[in-house]
Amino acid sequence: MKSNFRKLALATATATALSFSFANTVFAQPTTLAANDTVQKAEEAVSDTWITSKVKSSLIANKDISGTNIKVETNQGVVALSGTVKTDAERDLAVQTAQGIKGVKDVAADGLKSVE
Repeated sequence: MKSNFRKLALATATATALSFSFANTVFAQPTTLAANDTVQKAEEAVSDTWITSKVKSSLIANKDISGTNIKVETNQGVVALSGTVKTDAERDLAVQTAQGIKGVKDVAADGLKSVE
């Protein structure tokens, strides 16, 4: 009787252990995918924030650009410039400056107008 009980206990313990390992495999995957997606979104947000800050500081640091009059927004590496500058040459320089920042994929400057 003890032998049968031990066999049954061993079989039960083995089945339970296997079910836990399968459950971890099945349930861990969606959690891992969700975590990876969250990390990727956070990295994009940090990158976009970093790009925006770097573009804005570069525009302000350039004495040939009215950087304080230019609004900078970044979404997935695409920089949007808006506001006003004195000349078309200054507008082109602002676009060129933004394009030179690491991580910038494209620059949209439709909202950046010159007053000349």
